Amino acid sequence: PRTPHPAMARLMDKYRRELRPKMQERFGISNLHAVPRLEKIVVSMGVGRARENKKVLESVAKDLALVTGQKPLITLAKGAEASFKIRQGDAIGCKVTLRGKRMYEFLDRLIAVVIPRIKDFRGLNPKAFDGRGNYSLGLSEQYVFPEVQVDKVEFQQGMNVALCISGGDDDQSRELLRMFGMPLRQEK
Repeated sequence: PRTPHPAMARLMDKYRRELRPKMQERFGISNLHAVPRLEKIVVSMGVGRARENKKVLESVAKDLALVTGQKPLITLAKGAEASFKIRQGDAIGCKVTLRGKRMYEFLDRLIAVVIPRIKDFRGLNPKAFDGRGNYSLGLSEQYVFPEVQVDKVEFQQGMNVALCISGGDDDQSRELLRMFGMPLRQEK
């Protein structure tokens, strides 16, 4: 076998060499472009407390940039919500969309480093698919990432990680994530 391209992420190379051919064979897909693939990963943090204290959003955005290696986009409220005292246009969170090499490197760290650091972990929910092949998981705090130093965190905040997978089929996406090494619980 050829040596991997130096600029290529480990999981990207694994997908192209091993997983894509296995997926083609397993699901009988003849067209190479029809094989499910990871398109993007969106990491987001909703910060409702940012309305009262602007430092919360700045701190959380800094942690998100540290975790993903990319500057986060500040998200604004699309509409007013009186029960939460939010006006249209208020800054209420931040998000990062990862693609390409950075996306595969983040997934690799998520599977190999972050998920094993979660307390009382018994496997990810195998049913957290949206019906179109995309998978979402929530992390209760940013401390599970080794880049975030616990003593320097000003505000504890959870985050949502959405894995957007082409193909539109939950079963094929579930199998792809298992092949990547995602620790999904066995379905009962």
